[in-house]
Amino acid sequence: MDVRAQVSMVFHLDKCIGCHTCSVACKNVWTDRRGAEYMWWNNVETKPGTGYPTGWEDQSKYKGGFEKKEDGLELRAVGKVRGALTVFHNPNFPVIDDYYEPFTFDYQNLFDAKEGADQPIARPVSMITGKPMEIESGPNWDDDLAGSKHYAAHDPNLANVSAEEREALFDIERLVFFYLPRICNHCLNPSCVAACPSGALYKRGEDGIVLLNQERCRAWRFCVTACPYKKTYFNWSTGKSEKCILCYPRLESGQAPACFHSCVGRIRYLGMVLYDADRIEQVAQTEDHDLVDAQRSLILDPNDPKVIADAKRNGISDDVIASAQRSPVYRYVIEWGLALPLHAEHRTLPMLFYVPPLLPVMAQKSENGHYDTTHDDFLGSIDQYRLPLQYMASMFGAGNEAPVRYALRKQLAVRYYRRAVTTGDIPQEQADRLLKEAGCTPEEADRIYHLTALAPFDDRFVIPPMHREEAIEMLDEPLEAKGFAGMGIRKRPERGA
Repeated sequence: MDVRAQVSMVFHLDKCIGCHTCSVACKNVWTDRRGAEYMWWNNVETKPGTGYPTGWEDQSKYKGGFEKKEDGLELRAVGKVRGALTVFHNPNFPVIDDYYEPFTFDYQNLFDAKEGADQPIARPVSMITGKPMEIESGPNWDDDLAGSKHYAAHDPNLANVSAEEREALFDIERLVFFYLPRICNHCLNPSCVAACPSGALYKRGEDGIVLLNQERCRAWRFCVTACPYKKTYFNWSTGKSEKCILCYPRLESGQAPACFHSCVGRIRYLGMVLYDADRIEQVAQTEDHDLVDAQRSLILDPNDPKVIADAKRNGISDDVIASAQRSPVYRYVIEWGLALPLHAEHRTLPMLFYVPPLLPVMAQKSENGHYDTTHDDFLGSIDQYRLPLQYMASMFGAGNEAPVRYALRKQLAVRYYRRAVTTGDIPQEQADRLLKEAGCTPEEADRIYHLTALAPFDDRFVIPPMHREEAIEMLDEPLEAKGFAGMGIRKRPERGA
């Protein structure tokens, strides 16, 4: 067993209000510069919807992630032969129109315009060419357009939804949507790392954060194609690729990443988990139906004496193990089974998990012709929710409804239980019965409620010690003594040099 540590995340979609504060915080810190104007390392999408870049979930177009073959895994779009054939023209590479052409406005014209009968205006100007342009899309172009036949109807996750359910989704009286915030998943089996010919992309050994060394980047851009989540970008000004770095300078100083810290809805959780690196290949080749459970099986119990012993043997310190034992991610993903990976079928083993949202009950047309959402039960049943379960399963269950149904049922039972406790208008016997059917005890329901609704900063963000001093000490010694000769790693310059 090869025990390693990984910084992991949970986003609770039932709490996201779509304010985009996270996106603005990230943009101001990391991508507010030339060549990165169109980059949103953190973005918030409306689902159903096509997302950013447009239709990123459609791998028949973008060819991201891995495919399971008889002899193992294979990158969908990149390989020795395919890579050579697509060096100069890659048909699966997203172009600027799939994102949007970044724009600003000619505000100076408001001051310099000559006197006339018309009010001067600030025309949109391309931030790439500097020329006037017509705005046709933007970073949040389809925000809240749940019923749009141009956006929501082209969501790839609707492919397996029945015609009747699909038609109901676009009835104006029964529209529904939820928000999906996205950052780099910092996968255990990252396809961007596998696709990079120059070795610029790598996964940090101490915390699993996927980073990109721009000194080694040679602008092959295979990383952009290979990432199924399209969270690697190409800077058209510098000629280098860029991606989310999980604000590792903030983590190293004990602070939460910018998007986490600024989140208004407090939907974000961060913590360390321990996993068995020896089983990554085996788990990544699991059949789609079992991928979610297989990925969960990779994550080890940080309180298991054998796991602790193997972790220490692998150089993981006691305080990192202690942070893994307090991790909110472990609770949501393993203990409670509420958080699920996004599109696990790409086999990159993403380490950002989502608690799926409990959506309103589907409205039914009454005898007088009006749509009515009232129901005999307090919150109805999962099968009556507006978004079909198969739609949610295509996003969070690799097509398997079982883990999604379990997560939603447990959330629903906790809500019934808390309603019975706080207001008393639901019989306690009914609440206890629902908890038992969901495999949940009252004590566990209270813990879920606390971490979801009441948890303070230190409970939501259990930031592990990074021990960067050990890396600095390593660079203070001759590199040849550490086995890094000829690897292009330079010694830290002396103070004042």
